[in-house]
Amino acid sequence: MGRQLRVAAITTVYYPASHADVIISKFLKGWSIDEGFITPEVDLVSLYIDQIPETDIGLDLAKKYGVRVYPSIRQALFAGCSTMEIDAVLLIGEHGDYPWNERGRQIYPRRHFFEQITGVFAECKRSVPVFSDKHFAYDYSDAQWIWDRVKQLKIPLMAGSSLPLAWRNPWVEYNIGVDIGEAIVVGFGGVESYGFHALEALLCMVERRQGGETGIASVQCLEGNKMWQSFDEKGWSSELMDAALGSIKEKPAGSIKENTEAPTAFLLEHNDGLRTTVLMLGGYIRTFAYAAQVDGRVHWSRFDLVEGGTYAHFGYLCHNIQKFFQTGIAPYPPDRTLLATGVIDAAMNSRYEDNREIKTTWLDIKYSSYTEMPFRPVAAHPMGESINPEAPDRTGHI
Repeated sequence: MGRQLRVAAITTVYYPASHADVIISKFLKGWSIDEGFITPEVDLVSLYIDQIPETDIGLDLAKKYGVRVYPSIRQALFAGCSTMEIDAVLLIGEHGDYPWNERGRQIYPRRHFFEQITGVFAECKRSVPVFSDKHFAYDYSDAQWIWDRVKQLKIPLMAGSSLPLAWRNPWVEYNIGVDIGEAIVVGFGGVESYGFHALEALLCMVERRQGGETGIASVQCLEGNKMWQSFDEKGWSSELMDAALGSIKEKPAGSIKENTEAPTAFLLEHNDGLRTTVLMLGGYIRTFAYAAQVDGRVHWSRFDLVEGGTYAHFGYLCHNIQKFFQTGIAPYPPDRTLLATGVIDAAMNSRYEDNREIKTTWLDIKYSSYTEMPFRPVAAHPMGESINPEAPDRTGHI
């Protein structure tokens, strides 16, 4: 057997329950999936941490597991050698003490990190697989720069959210070419940070429709009374909203309007005419769920996450990252994350600009979902087909 691949981890900050902890720590300690406990088959050999607060755990973990911490990204990629000897990069640009701009965007240094990583690749005339956590950048122009650099240097790329690999209850996985009439995802949390997760949950489902993903023609973000007014004017399907919410058992007494703290909607028009909606309903729900009109019936599913502990739903993400590092083949198109990055950017701009509809001609991003599926949770439940908003809850396989 050959040596295990050598991995460098680049992160903004590393405290308990940060994205560094729920991803990088698994590459030190291992992770659990339905099939059992997985010991990493790659070696994390170097670490760069941009900020070290009092709550940092990265330095102690690195010492415990024999990982050297470097003061620069370049040195972390060289990992003590005279040239780049690492085989893959974990890029975690989430959390930390970074400023916010006037549009409500936290200015994480994701492009800055990516520029340094790709600078080393160019310097050493060698590109290795990179996993980039969450969306590519807070500004779509930066994301486009990253995308162009990836193509230029022929970098194997995997990116995005943990949501597409979480448990689905009941299990819904479409065959390629399904006929989707309309779709909706409900979620909670920060408009940008969790809105991105909701968008990837939406796209991972609808990209399997006939013709694949065709890109986004327009995006509008509505809040508060404007959102409820749009609902009253049939801006999206109440049947689908009820079906998605009906899959979530834990909800407070009273109406959605009474309990939602900062109601927000993203209204999307796809280039092929598909209409999709993301509803952020924090205070009323604390998970994500999906519903769609498919072949004349309503399909619904809840995304089951594990809050606290090791955040076990990240186990499947790490399992697929490892396979990606070993093969250089992403388990799903990184184009999904590029599109979701563009949509969240447009949504945040719409929100700042008095909730106007934005024509997104630059999001003409076409791609098709892969026929070979990533490694996913056990499909323990049948496909959900219901038009009953109070459909019985089913226990998730966690």
